[in-house]
Amino acid sequence: MAEARSAEVAVARELTAFQKNILTVLAERPRYGLAIKRELESYYDDEVNHGRLYPNLDDLVSEGFVEKSALDKRTNEYALTDAGMEAVKDDLTWSLEHFVTDSERAELVDAIVEEA
Repeated sequence: MAEARSAEVAVARELTAFQKNILTVLAERPRYGLAIKRELESYYDDEVNHGRLYPNLDDLVSEGFVEKSALDKRTNEYALTDAGMEAVKDDLTWSLEHFVTDSERAELVDAIVEEA
């Protein structure tokens, strides 16, 4: 079991920033494709084209980080799997371990968490 988790973490660490951002959006709640697209466009302050979004979603599904289900005949919903949640957690942990280097930065992170 530890080997499987270790392999998932290794794969997750090779994801692109765009793919990690998709996982982060889905960590909040499951969404359909257009809702993911809108959230990413808000973050990037630029258009995210379908030719970029959906192949990345398909890759995340095939890697086991995202689950895809049909909402209706035309709309799919995407949700984070346990492996996807672990990938988000691993990425946040690594970032925080390198960012929080003193009490001032720790307080900054605390303030960000309180605002969220």
